[in-house]
Amino acid sequence: MTCILRTEGLTKRYGGKTVVDNVNMTIRAGDIYGFLGQNGAGKTTTLRMLTGLIHPSEGNIELFGTALQGNRSMAMSRIGAIIEYPGFYLNLDAAENLEIHRRMMGMGNKESIDEALAIVGLTGAKHQKVRSYSLGMKQRLGIARALLHRPELLLLDEPTNGLDPGGIKEMRQLFLELARKRGITFLISSHLLGEVEQLASKIGIIHGGRLLEEIESEALRRKTRHCLEIKVTDERKAAFILEQKLGTTDYVVSGSGGLRLYEFVEEPERVSAALAAGGVGVRELSVSGDSLEDYFLKLTGGVEHV
Repeated sequence: MTCILRTEGLTKRYGGKTVVDNVNMTIRAGDIYGFLGQNGAGKTTTLRMLTGLIHPSEGNIELFGTALQGNRSMAMSRIGAIIEYPGFYLNLDAAENLEIHRRMMGMGNKESIDEALAIVGLTGAKHQKVRSYSLGMKQRLGIARALLHRPELLLLDEPTNGLDPGGIKEMRQLFLELARKRGITFLISSHLLGEVEQLASKIGIIHGGRLLEEIESEALRRKTRHCLEIKVTDERKAAFILEQKLGTTDYVVSGSGGLRLYEFVEEPERVSAALAAGGVGVRELSVSGDSLEDYFLKLTGGVEHV
C-alpha cells in the first residue's frame, strides 16, 4: 500500500525544551491514523510541523513520496487540515465564509462550496449566520473548509473536542464515510481513548513528545482481547478437547503447557470441567486481557489523565 506520509527523526525544540522528540511515523493510503496522547504530549506541535506551520528543529517529513522541505505548496495542495479550533467570521454565513477562504487560497470554482457543505451535512444551513451554529456545526464547517480543494489527506487536531456523545458519533460516522466513499486518508489526533479505538485502523501513541508505539488496530485488539489463560498437563490433548468437545478453534497454544482461549471467557468452569473429563489436568486458569486504557497506562508508565 502506498505510503502517504512518513517522518524520520522529527524533532521540535523551544529554547532548551524538546516538545517532540525523534518521531518516526508512517501513514499509508486509506489509513485512519489515530494519534493518541494526553494533552501536552506533542500532538498539535507534530501536526503543525506536518502542515508547514512551524519548522522542525531536526528530522525529515515526506508527503506523497516527496520531501516537504522545498515542496510545501505542492504537498499542501493535496492536504486539508484543522489545527486547533477552526475560526470563522461569525457575522457571515457558512457559504460566505467558505467563499472568502476559496478566494484567499486561490482554489477552483464556486461549486466546490456546495459540494463541501453537502458532504458535511450543512446544505440546509449554508445561509445561516455562523454565530448561531452549535459547536458541532462549527466543527463540520471546519471540515467543509478543509475539503474545499478535494484533499487526499486530512489532518485533524482533536476534531471531537467539546462535543457531546451524539456529536462525537456523528463526526465518527462522517470520517468513516469520507474514508470509505472518497478514499480520504486521515491523521486524527485525540486524547479520547474510546473514540480512537472505535475509529482508527492504525494507532500511534505519543507521550512526552516521543512516539512510544505504532500499531495496527487489529493487532491492538488482539493484544487487549480478553481470554482465559490456561496451564495444563498436556497442551496438545487440551487443544483437541477444545475443538472436539467445546467446538472452538479460537485459541492459541502459548507454549510451556499453556493455552490462550478467547471463547468461554465467562464460563471458566465449563472449560475446566471439559478438560478434566478428557483427562487433562488444569494447573492454572485465569482471565487475562487489557482494555485500551490499561494498555495505554502500561505503555506510558501509569499516566492517569488522558
